[in-house]
Amino acid sequence: MNLSRGTAAAAAALAVAGLLATASPSVSAPAAAGTAAAAPDIPIANVKAHLSQFQSIAGANGGNRAHGRSGYKASIDYVKGKLDAAGFTTTVQQFTYNGTTGYNLVADWPGGDANQVLMAGAHLDSVSSGAGINDNGSGSAAVLETALAVSRAQFKPAKHLRFAWWGAEELGLVGSKYYVNNLPTTERAKVTGYLNFDMIGSPNPGYFVYDDDPTIEKTFKDYFAGLGVPTEIETEGDGRSDHASFKNVGIPVGGLFTGASRTKTSAQAQKWGGTAGQAFDRCYHSSCDSTSNINDTALDRNSDAVAHAIWTLSAGTTEPPTGDTYENAADVAIPDNGAAVTSTVTVAGRTGNAPAALKVGVDIIHTWRGDLVVDLVAPDGTAYRLKNSSSNDSADNVQTTYTVDASSEAANGAWKLRVQDVAAQDTGYINAFRLTF
Repeated sequence: MNLSRGTAAAAAALAVAGLLATASPSVSAPAAAGTAAAAPDIPIANVKAHLSQFQSIAGANGGNRAHGRSGYKASIDYVKGKLDAAGFTTTVQQFTYNGTTGYNLVADWPGGDANQVLMAGAHLDSVSSGAGINDNGSGSAAVLETALAVSRAQFKPAKHLRFAWWGAEELGLVGSKYYVNNLPTTERAKVTGYLNFDMIGSPNPGYFVYDDDPTIEKTFKDYFAGLGVPTEIETEGDGRSDHASFKNVGIPVGGLFTGASRTKTSAQAQKWGGTAGQAFDRCYHSSCDSTSNINDTALDRNSDAVAHAIWTLSAGTTEPPTGDTYENAADVAIPDNGAAVTSTVTVAGRTGNAPAALKVGVDIIHTWRGDLVVDLVAPDGTAYRLKNSSSNDSADNVQTTYTVDASSEAANGAWKLRVQDVAAQDTGYINAFRLTF
């Protein structure tokens, strides 16, 4: 967060959504038409895994992730890789500030009303003195994991969803101002709201909600009220983070904040816990803003609140696969550059052949998915290639649903997911495998 007025003008395992916890068949029913879907829980382990990546990036790049430094570009590349793999359309927007190139990353989720765009964002840059894990790895990681949750759920919002990570916020909201100033007036008019998340895991946290738009404010306040957590109106960074760039052109804004250099009062400590007379974040803009500078409870609550707001304000529905689902959720280790392994699902009690559009849900955790060859093996031994290896596919994990024409196969029998790691130095395991008939 940039709190200077007058400054010149920001691998934990993932579960595939909808996977069942047992190996028995079950029937999934689609959400009722017009019914808003509840937001999923955002796993704190996943959010913290992103923070660990930001810490590692800073450590490998001079100790920070600041504008114009290699650590910032590496952070952009990390986030972009996750989003590309999850099915987002990503755009890297370049700008120049103080003679150096800066970057914004914008990710659009396919679908939704293109004339009604809900945005959520966070600045990805740190100051030059540290890794910037609370400021603002916390907001960046929560927005990223919420976007990935949208993909895992195959969320179908009524509004179009757009996520953004801003550059050079610490130098005066430079990246977000550049984005807004270069957004045509007709496109600005389509943005129904912008949600900002800047410092949401402060180690001595408060729970602050922006009061700029009553609808967005109520969405967040109602969420925290449901947890029994009181909130206060955010004033410390009022207008000094990226939401200001949007508010200044008439776009409704809102967001969350857990406090920076201001001191927690006795009343606030009584209300929220923590230490009175101490800053909300004693490591604000300092070298100690590392992964140890995070309050897990605050980060968890706020990350879930991000998802709640996205799901609520975009008014969407989810449509789980219909039909009978058979799953094996037992972990199977994948040897590095070794023999193929299998996970087996036994289908029984069906008549006739498998469908022409058999859904194959794959959840593989792996540090370099380009090493993996993945097949579906039918009960008669026929193999259907789902994924080839590729030296250019450097992202991690394979978490998706494939469609296979298995109409020539008998439905009943032992179906196998076969996975082989064909190159060295990366490891992983089959987390779950499911078939939906």
